[in-house]
Amino acid sequence: MATHNSLEIATSCYHCGDAVTGTTYFLEDRTFCCLGCQTVYQVLEENNLQSYYKYNAHPGKSKNANQTDLSYLEEPNIVAKIVDYQDPEITVITFYIPVIHCSSCIWLLEHLYKLDSAITSSQVDFMKKQANITFKNQGISLRKLVQLLINIGYEPKITLQDVVKEGKKINHGGLLRKITVAGFCFGNSMMISFPDYFGMGAFEREYASFFGYMNLIFGIPVLLYSASDYFKSAWYSLKQKRLNLDVPLALGILVLFVRSAYEILTQTGAGFIDTLCSLVFFILIGKWVQQRTYYHISFERDYRSYFPVAVTVLQNKVDQPKQISDLQVGDRILVRNNEIIPADSILLKGNASVDFSFVTGESKPVDKTLGELVYAGGRQIGGAIELEVVKPVLQSYLTRLWNNEAFKSYEKKFETFVEFISKYFTVALISIALIAALFWILGENADRAWGAFTAVLIIACPCALALSSPFTLSAALSIFDRNKLYVKNTSAIEQMAAIDTVVFDKTGTISSPRSSSMCFDGELTKMERQIVSSICRNSSHPLSREIVKWLDEDHILPIEQYTEIVGGGQEAVYQDYIVRIGSAGFVKYSGTANAGSVVYVNINGQIKGCFELEQSWRIGLSDVVSELRNKTYDLHLISGDNERRADTLRLIFPQQARLLFNQTPTDKLTRIKAWQKEGKSVCMLGDGLNDAGALRIANFGIAVSDDINNFSPGCDAILDGERFDKLPQFFGFAKDAVKVIKMSFTISISYNVIGLSFAVQGTMSPLFAAILMPVSTVTIISFTSLMTRWYAKRRRLV
Repeated sequence: MATHNSLEIATSCYHCGDAVTGTTYFLEDRTFCCLGCQTVYQVLEENNLQSYYKYNAHPGKSKNANQTDLSYLEEPNIVAKIVDYQDPEITVITFYIPVIHCSSCIWLLEHLYKLDSAITSSQVDFMKKQANITFKNQGISLRKLVQLLINIGYEPKITLQDVVKEGKKINHGGLLRKITVAGFCFGNSMMISFPDYFGMGAFEREYASFFGYMNLIFGIPVLLYSASDYFKSAWYSLKQKRLNLDVPLALGILVLFVRSAYEILTQTGAGFIDTLCSLVFFILIGKWVQQRTYYHISFERDYRSYFPVAVTVLQNKVDQPKQISDLQVGDRILVRNNEIIPADSILLKGNASVDFSFVTGESKPVDKTLGELVYAGGRQIGGAIELEVVKPVLQSYLTRLWNNEAFKSYEKKFETFVEFISKYFTVALISIALIAALFWILGENADRAWGAFTAVLIIACPCALALSSPFTLSAALSIFDRNKLYVKNTSAIEQMAAIDTVVFDKTGTISSPRSSSMCFDGELTKMERQIVSSICRNSSHPLSREIVKWLDEDHILPIEQYTEIVGGGQEAVYQDYIVRIGSAGFVKYSGTANAGSVVYVNINGQIKGCFELEQSWRIGLSDVVSELRNKTYDLHLISGDNERRADTLRLIFPQQARLLFNQTPTDKLTRIKAWQKEGKSVCMLGDGLNDAGALRIANFGIAVSDDINNFSPGCDAILDGERFDKLPQFFGFAKDAVKVIKMSFTISISYNVIGLSFAVQGTMSPLFAAILMPVSTVTIISFTSLMTRWYAKRRRLV
């Protein structure tokens, strides 16, 4: 009986986990998808860094990508603006590395010194996806360091915004110091107050007045320093003739201190200093939680985060990198495949096929002829082209579009639940306190009147209400963050809950730039399919690779006389077949050429048809639209793209939906305003610069991005494209969060009713206040955390 031995080939790459298709690479019984991944494995193996693979399965990222031009990193004036610190011996630099995603990434990047001894240290901030690296100038240059990172699959993203280092930084230092002071005073005050609560012995009674004065001393910094922001806010609110929640909070804090000081100084009571300190401590923690936004995401980026640091300038037939800010009119620049055109320029040489989807929303590349104006912001698809700059960067079309009045920041007028309640809460609180005081004054009991008036203001101080919103919404923020919806701040969640109209952009929003579908318009025989597949295997062009995948032919034919013309196409011979594959001009197609990513096939002088690459709809688009429609949201689509796929979209969207195409940025802005004038609360979902104005003016703007740390117009939230299918769950969960706030408000009112029944009698003891107020606070915090998580589970978000 014969024994058959078979070699089982892994279907995924050992390094990055991508599916292994076509040519397979083997090394030490490992399977790799490309030579790049195999090379990274070899580098790690040679440097005894195999532990990289122990922390996670397939921790690496594919290296099967285009090489990046790093020559600009040798220009001293550019390097000086990128690095954090530099002297003759060492350089310190912080890189943003978007592929950081697991513990293996952190481990490898913090062991870079094993790959090059000139690297003295490296630290990774996982949340920000940043690596801070220190290296010796004599041992390695910045360019070589970046090349090293690229070689191991961790290419840093360096953009113009890294050179122009601006941005708002939230400084929590002052708030944390106030929390520290309040916490210190709270702990000590509570310890001093224990003997009074539990009954003092003879020894403690001798020091009762001393303990009282110590308590008063602890209360002074809490009143004057820790609680100072609440007094400022209350005073500003009263000056504006408005009532916010800080008014009753400040009033309660002030009354707590005044009554406590009176009782301690007159030796008539122990006061409520411990309650005062605990109140300020907890509400400051709530404020800190509320201010904590996910700072690793930038919501206010501009066109500079989209632009590279430098561009190649041709001077005396020599390539030289030059800062984009230094570009001058008349400079001749070289733009390679997949690079950005940084300034309005005239095409001088090469075949320009420019993707303007970032600016216009139109997904089809635009072919430009020699001598034609090419606007800044487009991305060249194909071979290298040469252009002459006709306008400086700051005067280009892209910059003017960004600075257009239509794209200015709009103040979104939205009243949160707490802001709505606070207007009535303050009036009701002061009214109850005055009525209680008046009742006892009419009963000729002035002492009881004073006690009732102050007790009402103390016990009804809206501490629990002030905490319910920040803790609920911050818990919701963490749930959203875990599901890759990055909301700008807590108040934006309430805006999201109030949405009743959802407007979608098309390109890059409901269609995925990372997912595309290939189709062939024409007919090919089995032999012709094999010939076309065999020819396209010789090209590294993305469209050629897509054609090979689509044809899925295993049999490779021995073609001859193969040539490839960059920007044109490919030509080859097999037996008596003469084949040309490429653009309409290259294959001599005489008809009207289709726009966009189209590849024609000419066999023996006859046009057999064309391959066309279209972006696919995002996974779950139909389900998302259906669910939102069932939840009574009004749905619309506004696109800068043309109507070529309108019929398909009309089948997906409800009949009453407006589907608007060929819309300019101003058209989108105007349409959003019109819906808002009809009383609609509009959410806009978009991605490119052409959506920035609409995203800003909408009641809630969501930027859909497949790279959340890449360019993001001013918006309220950034949604990772791979979680687009969870959009209905996100809207539902935002409404759930507001429900939790309202329920916690009901609990807070219940505690206030219990406390007020004692307070209006003027018989409230310090022990009662010291117990009730912290218990209500802990109850609210626990309730909001548990209920928010329960709703998240119900929505399948945890």
